[in-house]
Amino acid sequence: MKRAVCPGSFDPITFGHIDIIERASEQFDEVVVAVLANRTKASLFSVEERMEMIRQTTSHFKNVKVDSWHGLLVDYCKANSIQAIVKGLRAVTDFDYELQMAQVNLQGSGVETMFMATAPAHSFLSSSIVKELAHFGGDVSSMVPGIVNDALKARVAGK
Repeated sequence: MKRAVCPGSFDPITFGHIDIIERASEQFDEVVVAVLANRTKASLFSVEERMEMIRQTTSHFKNVKVDSWHGLLVDYCKANSIQAIVKGLRAVTDFDYELQMAQVNLQGSGVETMFMATAPAHSFLSSSIVKELAHFGGDVSSMVPGIVNDALKARVAGK
């Protein structure tokens, strides 16, 4: 069985993330969406909240599972018999960083990284942009699924 992981903070999940997850699910027998805690970012949603939003928005992909991990991604891959990491790339700046990470992961563990170009319709999307727009009352309904949009509105209204 060929298994891959799509890692990220997914705070929150966007249509760009879902595009990569869907396309990865067509290439692998199983795809695990791993919600990773990012020490350098302040999260709007808890890991559990993010996992639930991902479960709801990817439930129609029968070979996609959702999990979380704290630590090195390659350790997660080894512990779960995952052969590949799938990363979406929006721009050259993403590639510069992700290439370095892929090389470290390959050298240290033998885990391969597969890069997917983000669909042009989603190339400008990031969770940070979505959160910033939502914080100031901007309409993000074309950038995130309905349940995520509702959760953003509720969270921003509560602050």
